[in-house]
Amino acid sequence: MPSLLILVPLIGLVALNLPNKDIMRKLAFWFALGLFITQILLAIQHHPVFWNYQLEKMDSFFRVNFSVDHLSFIMLLCIGIVSTASLLVARHTIHDEKERFKLINLLIIASIGMSGTVMTSDIFSMYIFLEITAIASFILIAFEKNIYALEGAFKYLMLSATATIMILTSIAILILAAGSTSFSDISQAVRSPGNNIVVVAIGLFLCGLMIKGGVVPFHAWVPDAYSAAPASVSVLLAGIVTKVAGIYTLIRTITAIFGLDGATRSALLMLGAISILVGAFAALGQKNMKRMLAYSSISQIGYIIIGFGTGTFLGIAGAVFHLFNHSMFKALLFVNASAVESRLGTMDMDKMGGLSAKMPVTGATSVIGMLSAAGIPPLSGFWSKLMIIVALWRSGDHAYSIIAILAGVVTLAYLLIMQRKAFFGKDNESVSEAGLGIKTASVMLAGVLVGIGISFPFIFNRFLAPLREIIHR
Repeated sequence: MPSLLILVPLIGLVALNLPNKDIMRKLAFWFALGLFITQILLAIQHHPVFWNYQLEKMDSFFRVNFSVDHLSFIMLLCIGIVSTASLLVARHTIHDEKERFKLINLLIIASIGMSGTVMTSDIFSMYIFLEITAIASFILIAFEKNIYALEGAFKYLMLSATATIMILTSIAILILAAGSTSFSDISQAVRSPGNNIVVVAIGLFLCGLMIKGGVVPFHAWVPDAYSAAPASVSVLLAGIVTKVAGIYTLIRTITAIFGLDGATRSALLMLGAISILVGAFAALGQKNMKRMLAYSSISQIGYIIIGFGTGTFLGIAGAVFHLFNHSMFKALLFVNASAVESRLGTMDMDKMGGLSAKMPVTGATSVIGMLSAAGIPPLSGFWSKLMIIVALWRSGDHAYSIIAILAGVVTLAYLLIMQRKAFFGKDNESVSEAGLGIKTASVMLAGVLVGIGISFPFIFNRFLAPLREIIHR
């Protein structure tokens, strides 16, 4: 049942921090790896024995309304894959065993928060799990305790605290209006005519989620947090944390509670288009690889928002699919940035060059991630962008469709610049290929992008078509 994805990691955390820490430090990696792989398999299988079996004592222990649907399965799959990649990078970039043990603990806490967020069916429980994720993320960003890490963590903390105030204020108003915290009860209260204070609550809630998701103009923390965080943490933040904390929650609350009316659609389309353009053109001017990828994330999040803003099944399914694809190709590019940083000790692309000859796995998988991010067929990123562009055109939002196409050209341009500066040119004799864990993470993520792109019809029927029920319920 869903609560096991919270209970088992929680019990494991307690056990790992009991006496005999030397033994537990050695077991921590394998325990976390087992957790994440199990979650991946359960999300893929949708096994009814696990998901439908109810254990009343466990439910009463949590006092949380857990509920899963196809959107939850997609997000749980994202969380499992990206957390696995982050764990593998941590194993080969953090050499101090005690420090690595601390990071693994925080990684498990973050996964508990994210998994809880995507499985709850009441708004206050969602907020609790969001804060668990945010607190773990703040500590992870500041993990190395240098000036840049502390600056990035401070910016994240300040903006996240602002978002928290907005979300809590909104929840308080919505509970007073509905008398309950469940999505269904609040949805009925929101749709009641003449309740103007609820409109204010909706605006506050959505702004809070956009801050956590790094949507323009709430994106100031993203480049500093992504670039200052340790290698494995950058993978986690860019790959899944902002997607769960800001974008998934936005999609879930709008579809389940608020609804996509004309004003909401217009705001989403406008903010999505601005995010696409600001992120893409800001990425063009970056010399630091991580900062370029951070601005790229802002642009790609814009595609998700603009697809969702169409309000059509095709657009929303495309947005959810692009959310998944973005998690995969952005995690891959940050894994490869970690590989480069571990060998050169810098993220300045002007000091790189010729790395593909000595780092063939990193270079080849970076090409796959780059092409998928730019929407080049037959990789998975092509299909999600195509769905979004077609949905925009069909819904009559032709200008936004053209913006999405042209921004794809800009995306390809800055990623080609990154690839040329880092991996092409004269051979760099001073480097060697990254460690086994980083290579394994790169190949795993690249395999997902290629495999899903080739098997898109099957993926659409199994994972995306069932979203129609969630969107129109």
